[in-house]
Amino acid sequence: MNRFFKVSLLFGLLALLTACGTSGEEELQEWIAEQRATARPRVTPLTEPKDFKPQGYGGDGALDPFAAGRLTQALRRDSAQIASNAALIAPEMARRKEPLEAFPLDTMAMVGYLDKASGPTALLKVDGLIYPVKLGNYLGLNYGKIVKITENAVQLREIVQDASGDWVERQATLDLQEGKK
Repeated sequence: MNRFFKVSLLFGLLALLTACGTSGEEELQEWIAEQRATARPRVTPLTEPKDFKPQGYGGDGALDPFAAGRLTQALRRDSAQIASNAALIAPEMARRKEPLEAFPLDTMAMVGYLDKASGPTALLKVDGLIYPVKLGNYLGLNYGKIVKITENAVQLREIVQDASGDWVERQATLDLQEGKK
């Protein structure tokens, strides 16, 4: 045990001597100070600002965009266009909707054509049911009115809103769908 005590005392003393020695922190502090002394920031010089030379407005003979007359013309043009748009959609809003106006055109298929004495009739398949339609009937979600029926197609006039919100007419067609072979 005496020997064990001596060996542990020796290791303890060695640990103390190691802890008391120089740690190299002074060297680190010297290196940091040296790097700070040698490092110089590089600043690029700014360029001189350009001289501003104001120029006068040379539109003496041109039309004034803010004149009251131009504003009045623009307002008249807009009100006339709104009135024409309202005249286009007003009759459609006042009439009673037909049953096929509850379905979008892409769910309908023309599956037949009949040439009757009362006029041409197209057969449309919607939701598994066959509907006969004539000229003047309405179908689709966009106030589509049938304007022409041929053996191969039904042509419609639809009233839709364009990107600016104006009501415009467009043509749509339902082509005859041939049976699966």
